[in-house]
Amino acid sequence: MQVFDLDLRNENSPRHDDYARIRKALVFISQHATRQPSIEAISDHVGLSGSHLHHMFQRWAGITPKAFLQAITIDHARRLLRDEASLLDASLELGLSGPARLHDLFVTHEKMTPGDYKAGAVGLVFSYGYHPSPFGEVIALVTSRGLAGMGFVDEGQREGSLAEFQARWPKAQFVLAPETSAPFVARAFDTELWQNDQPLRIVLIGSDFELSVWDALLKMPFGSATTYAGLAGRIGRPKAARAIGAAVGRNPISFVVPCHRVLGKGGALTGYHWGLLRKQAIIGWEAGHSVNLNI
Repeated sequence: MQVFDLDLRNENSPRHDDYARIRKALVFISQHATRQPSIEAISDHVGLSGSHLHHMFQRWAGITPKAFLQAITIDHARRLLRDEASLLDASLELGLSGPARLHDLFVTHEKMTPGDYKAGAVGLVFSYGYHPSPFGEVIALVTSRGLAGMGFVDEGQREGSLAEFQARWPKAQFVLAPETSAPFVARAFDTELWQNDQPLRIVLIGSDFELSVWDALLKMPFGSATTYAGLAGRIGRPKAARAIGAAVGRNPISFVVPCHRVLGKGGALTGYHWGLLRKQAIIGWEAGHSVNLNI
């Protein structure tokens, strides 16, 4: 297994700076998609030489810029959707939740419904902190049971990101304690720590229907994709695609519960609470790591 040192504890590390440049590259690519910009044009735009851009993508995503660009195209998304049925058939034959069951191996989760606590989450205490990640800063919320919330934070939006979780659980107690949340963030994003003997503990808090959707997301193979209709079929609710979309949008633990793997019917990225550019970046990052992790 190839190891990627994300150095998540150091906000000034090169790994942390990579996403800012990659985001700038994604904006340029999106704005000039019909012209299929060359690597040279992209590198000029982000202020790097072609070789530096190449090394940056290799360091961050584990693949070349060309492979990364292919991974974030709609053609790649459509291929993933075409492969979905065969992936599921293979997993059923093997008795597994997926041939690339990475999340089964490194994430263990439990569920809490509104019936498990009083309205508004009375009695729950969330320790939270802000931390770097491969896709920009995140806010992470941890309870005694595990990681309960994680969302991406754009520059200058720390208060707003916290307010979103406070609105979700208005009667809970929120305590700034980054030393408590930091290990959970490291375990979520550092591939070296994706080990089945040291699983990431998470707790999902939502309605019965939401929990069934999020559970289905956790069972998706790493680097795969599905549609809202496909996800509805997974939980035995084939006519509930619209409600599925709402539940996906309510996912409280970004990246770990992989709502970024849900695409539109034709492979379009569609909505993502933390921005379509970030969704593109995550999909490309997963494509690279699925190769380098031998998945």
